[in-house]
Amino acid sequence: MGGAVVDDEPSDVKAPDGGWGWAVLAGGFVITGFSYAFPKAVSVFFKELIREFGVGYSDCAWISSILLAMLYGTGPLCSVLVNKFGCRPVMMVGGLFASLGMILASLATSIIHIYICTGVITGLGLALNFQPSLIMLNRYFSEKRPLANGLSAAGSPVALCCLSPLGQVLQYHYGWRGGFLILGGLLLNCCACGALMRPLVGPKKTQDQAVGEAGKKNKPKKKLLDFSVFKDRGFIIYAIAASIMVLGLFVPPVFVVSYAKEMGNEDTKSALLLTILGFIDIFARPTCGLIAGIKWVRPRCVYLFSFAILFNGITDVISSQATDYPGLVVFCIFFGLSYGMVGALQFEVLMAIVGTKKFSSALGLVLLMEAIAVLVGPPGAGRLLDATHNYMYVFLLAGCEVILASIVICMGNFLCIKKKPDEPEAHLENGAPAEREKDEEKDGLQCAVHVLYALIYTANWPVLPSVDFSV
Repeated sequence: MGGAVVDDEPSDVKAPDGGWGWAVLAGGFVITGFSYAFPKAVSVFFKELIREFGVGYSDCAWISSILLAMLYGTGPLCSVLVNKFGCRPVMMVGGLFASLGMILASLATSIIHIYICTGVITGLGLALNFQPSLIMLNRYFSEKRPLANGLSAAGSPVALCCLSPLGQVLQYHYGWRGGFLILGGLLLNCCACGALMRPLVGPKKTQDQAVGEAGKKNKPKKKLLDFSVFKDRGFIIYAIAASIMVLGLFVPPVFVVSYAKEMGNEDTKSALLLTILGFIDIFARPTCGLIAGIKWVRPRCVYLFSFAILFNGITDVISSQATDYPGLVVFCIFFGLSYGMVGALQFEVLMAIVGTKKFSSALGLVLLMEAIAVLVGPPGAGRLLDATHNYMYVFLLAGCEVILASIVICMGNFLCIKKKPDEPEAHLENGAPAEREKDEEKDGLQCAVHVLYALIYTANWPVLPSVDFSV
């Protein structure tokens, strides 16, 4: 996990690190923006939906939850489809699904109808766009991949800053039905982004080469979902750490506005906190991508990722002691910075661990594991708030979960992945260590048990103040 593996695409197809790759990056920027910002932008219409269907806010909140669950939970399905049909057709079909879901939702007669159309159909469409866009970005960029990941990830805060005000304008002029219809048309741009994902084609082969390779077609068929990634120690550690991190990562943005209102601040002033957070996030992601691309930093990007997670968790813990609005403003500045760093590095680190060939399957399986944590994290924090009526405990819990993820990834890298002194030097390609020989690898599950045992053994470290969550 401490280093990247070499590109395992055919030797005659190299990442161009530019050229048409910049068009692929532009498409990925738009897709990332729609995927992460759309579930939050839909919340603008909740008051109208409550009035229309006579339901509560918690009922409407399920729309965003289902959208996120589909985005994360359909990861293995997306992997299978990409490995079977390729990225471009999957993305174009996904764009049609995303648009169709919003158009059908504009004709809804019940909240269940919106769950199915906006949550399931549109969520599936966005998922079919998000994962292939990351895969294509990995194929087109190698040397400049950290920067490309950072720029692509910046699409999330940019789209959030644009879609939320747009949703308010659409609701004011056309109502929620007209707004859903127009947003459905806007999502057709996913098809255009999918069309940009042109497959890489190697140089033309001579007739003799083609005849020579014709006899080598006894290779096993390509797996639609490669579960062999679970034999990779680095992947096991990453998956465990990412699942723990997601439990608390999305909690503060969900509760910070309510936290400000609880202090007696106006609604507009409280909502400004998310704007501040998003503005810092926009610049943090590409900046972190630039730093991760530095020759000395890139082979050690896992440590930068661990620092970003730790930074985010400590920010949550300190913010739990905020007692006024300026304190929350400072929190949003530092949270936006750390959140942007995590967003820019999370997929770069996964790409570095598993390589190009297995990235599709690895991404799908990781997203499935994170989907469970996404569904558990914010509702669990909400239950804690209902029980204690104190936002301090919510932010403390989120911070402790994120800090634990940082410890897992650091200890896993140090105990299980770090190269031993008697091991031969790894060859470098694109500034990253080459993949180690299979006979030098240990079983991934055994390594994971080793990490968990170390965590239990060190559970009494005086890292964080003890908090009594009992009621």
